[in-house]
Amino acid sequence: MKKLISDKVINRLTLYHSILTDYIEKDIEYISSPQIAELLHIDNTQVRKDIALLNYKGKCKVGYKAVELKKFIEKTLKFKNVKTAYIVGAGNLGMALAKYDNFEAYGFNISALFDNSYLKIGTMINGKKVYDIDKLAEMAEKQNVKIVILTVPRQYAQEVTDFIVKAGIMYIWNFTPCVLNVPDKVQVWNENLIGNFLQFTVNHNINN
Repeated sequence: MKKLISDKVINRLTLYHSILTDYIEKDIEYISSPQIAELLHIDNTQVRKDIALLNYKGKCKVGYKAVELKKFIEKTLKFKNVKTAYIVGAGNLGMALAKYDNFEAYGFNISALFDNSYLKIGTMINGKKVYDIDKLAEMAEKQNVKIVILTVPRQYAQEVTDFIVKAGIMYIWNFTPCVLNVPDKVQVWNENLIGNFLQFTVNHNINN
């Protein structure tokens, strides 16, 4: 099925949303496409094309009303449709993601973490409890959770993936440096932190 909005456009719209939030907090009423383009170092034409997809028009020679444009982005990207997820792996990265409160502003609710370490099970991280991994299937069924953020060590990634797929999880946001083997019905989004870092350093010719 063809996507209504491409991944690249969605990524840019979330960046626009962040800029608009900053403008609103500073009590700046209007913003122009050239201002957005300059902040993100992209072409002004691209910004205007992206905003046109929202069916929202600004004022000639004035720009877009920040509050209104922000609401149109939220409506288009369905921020109000809350999506609940679990974090599997309560290590440093898992805990950092659990502490990131801005997820909620985008309709993403992390309700619990799971681990197999008795030192972590039962602890609280930013108001979210760490549960025994063995409880994942039962809790996912009760709470109708289909999304997992996977942050376990590399050597356990596939084993844990097999476990969470059997638990009924359909969507995996994968923060491990592994290519996961999953059934066709399960969708995986790979968050390639090292790849993104290397892409940035190579493209900008950063050397020590």
